[in-house]
This record gives sequence, structure tokens and C-alpha cells, in this order.
Amino acid sequence: MNTTPPTECRAWSQLAAHAETWQGTHLRDLFAHDKERGAQFSAAMPGLSLDYSRQRVGAVTLRLLSRLLEERGFAEWREALLSGKPVNTSENRAAWHTALRAGRDAPVEVRDELSRIKGLTEKIRNSGSFSRVINLGTGGSDLGPRLLADALGDGTLDVRFVANVDPLELQRALAGATPEQTLFVVVSKSFTTQETMANAAAARAWGGKHFYAVTANAGAAKAFGAAEILPLWDWVGGRFSVWSAAGLAGACAMGFGKFEDFLLGAREVDEHFATTTAEKNIPALMALLGAWNTNFLGASAHAVLPYAHALRLLPAYLQQLEMESNGKRTDRAGGEARYATAPVVWGMEGTPSQHAFHQLLHQGTQAVPCDFIDANIGRTLSANATAQADALAFGSADGHYPGNRPSSLLRLEKFDARALGRLLALYEHKVFTQGVLWNLNSFDQPGVELGKRLAREILHGGK
Repeated sequence: MNTTPPTECRAWSQLAAHAETWQGTHLRDLFAHDKERGAQFSAAMPGLSLDYSRQRVGAVTLRLLSRLLEERGFAEWREALLSGKPVNTSENRAAWHTALRAGRDAPVEVRDELSRIKGLTEKIRNSGSFSRVINLGTGGSDLGPRLLADALGDGTLDVRFVANVDPLELQRALAGATPEQTLFVVVSKSFTTQETMANAAAARAWGGKHFYAVTANAGAAKAFGAAEILPLWDWVGGRFSVWSAAGLAGACAMGFGKFEDFLLGAREVDEHFATTTAEKNIPALMALLGAWNTNFLGASAHAVLPYAHALRLLPAYLQQLEMESNGKRTDRAGGEARYATAPVVWGMEGTPSQHAFHQLLHQGTQAVPCDFIDANIGRTLSANATAQADALAFGSADGHYPGNRPSSLLRLEKFDARALGRLLALYEHKVFTQGVLWNLNSFDQPGVELGKRLAREILHGGK
């Protein structure tokens, strides 16, 4: 599989030259001269569509980007990812999170774990033994299940989340709870994560009696006193783990039926990603458009703007997914990446974001590419999402709003658990594809460790 720098690819040089031809081109003129642009620059799959007609691309751009993907050996990398081969090259591991949602085709251990999740979820929700579930985890052990619970929780259980080692978050999660009716779910692959284990110890000191664990370190979890221990395999990375038992608290919040729908939506995207040509492959297109904006049009940030209150935590989830995966300067061969990699990802739910920072998007001195997500919640939200995309693209005739600012519009047929599964899987495959483009291992996080090591030294009197 190709591990050379992308700058050595012929298509990269062609794209750099092609980008120069876009200097004087405005999206307003492209739409004026091509009435079919909206239909031409779009792609769809069951349940959603991507309208990228407001991106600063043309047919030649797409051909060159597709050629770059081919030169990067994308087809071989994609097959390796989906078949469980070791694409995490620094740790010689697979990144086989797609197996977690493969249904009947999943490995037997995955099907067995899913059966246990179902049994535990139904017991927790229906037995009356617990009135509150508190998830103790951080990073991928927190952001995914927290998003699920916030987006789709039905109120049957009071499900809360604690990620910060600051005691205030745990205090607030415990407010009004009783030890007898509170279940703590401790999610840590190593069962040594400093913040998580500090919170677990504090929960036990509070009087916590009921602990479940999701971990690869069953011995440590048993020694801690966990009554139930669900496995995390070494081929499941933290920020790709919401589909596993790491999503237990989310499943408790929304019910196992919705959790199954969530997995099904992701599986549909996996099939689309595996079988669709680059020109109509939605996650591949998202990756290519992001690379075009970042590497050839000079964008250093990317905004995600979901027009649904249920998706208010999506930008935070994607910050970790994208920036921890591809926020790297060391490539797969150990060399320095002499080109831009992951942009800064940020965002907020619309319409509140329009009254917070859209001023910068429309009139700031730096163009920020955007993903608008129309979740089809209601006409007002959909109209605002489209209007903001149009305003960024076309600006105003008086010049006060320059326009020509790229965005994509992801439209969901409706918002439900299946749609959320599709959405998260789209961005996962986008991240993987950009890792292939940029010659990065998207499945390790060596930069995270330095700060942890220095903190330990300070705590133990090293400084």
C-alpha cells in the first residue's frame, strides 16, 4: 500500500496548478452560467444526500481529485480497513470498527457482546433497580455515548456523563442520587486512564455500590469490583468505539431498539463506502473536498453546523474524530508532512450559531469552509440552513458580503437513530480517506501522551 508523500503524486502537482485557475472565479458566476450545477455536484444514498455545488470545484477539479485518490492507493487501503487488516501501522493493529455494526456478518465475539448489551440495557431500563446511570470515561469513552444520550435519550432513565477530573462534574452528576439506585459504567480500555479512574475512585468513596466496566483489562476491572465486565478489543480505537459496549450508557438512555437502528444506519454507509465510485461516494467526496480546501485553497479551519438541537454535541464529537485522527505532522513512514493536514474543526448548532459567530463566516478576512447539516426537523430550520449556505456562496451585490465561501449541505430525510448512525459513519470514513490522502495513520495519537507524561512528572515532584 502506498506510503509515499502525496506531494510526489502527479495529480497533486496538477491540482496545485489547477487551483491557480480559481483565483478569479466566483460561485455566483458558476451558478449563473450553469443552471444544472446543483444537480451535477451532488450525491445521494438511502436516507441522505450531499449537495456540494457551493464548493469551489468544477468537473476538472473532481477528475484530478479522483485521480489523486487512485494514485494514493485508496482502493487497497479501503479493502484493508473493511476486512480487518492492520491499517494502524504504528501499533500493528486493525481498525475494524465496521465489524461492530456488521450485523449477521460480524465476528461471533461481536454478536455475543451485542447480545449482552441488549440484555443489560433491558435489565437496567426495565427492572426498576436503577434510577440513574453515570458513565465515567473521557475522550472516545465519553463523547460518543454522551452524544447518543443527548440526541436520542427518551427519559426512561436519568443518564449522566463525567469526563473531567474536576470534581464539580461528578458532584453535579451525583446531585439527588442514592448509592443504592445509581449504576456507574466505567469505560476505559486500559482501566488505568487517570481521569476516569480518579472519578471511579471518587464514586466509590461517595458510596457507589454498583459498577459495570467496559475495558480490555478485565483483571483490573474485576479487582476494582465491577459486577459486569464487557470487552473492548485492541482493534477498537477509542474515538471509533461508540458502536461497541462503550456505547452502553447511550443504549441505556435511548433503548436497545434505537441502538440497533443506530448500528444499521452506520452499516448502510459502510456498504455505500465500499461499493460506490469516488465521484458519487459521499464520504470520499467529503474527504476530497476537505483536502482541496485545505491543501490547495489555503483553508485552515472547518465549521460543522447542524441545524438540530439533538445534534448540538456533534461538533465536539467530530473535533476529536478529525483532529485526534489526522492532526499530525509525522507521516506513516516517520517523515515530516510538509503540507497541511487536519484543519481546526469547530462549530455549534444552528440557529444559535447564527447569533454567535456567523458574522466571521460571512465577513471575516479568512474563508472557513462549512458543513451545514439539515436534519429535516422543520421548515424554519431547513430554510435557515439553506439560506446561510446561499449567503456564504453568493454574498450581496453591494459587496458588503463578498460570498464565494465554500460549503456543503448534508440533508437527512429525517432525524432518528438510523440517521445518526449514518452521519457518524460518514465522518469516520471521511477521516480515514483523508488519512490515505495525507499518508497519515489515523488510528494512533502519540501527541496525546506528552502532556500526560509531563503532568505525571509535575504531580510527583518532577517540576
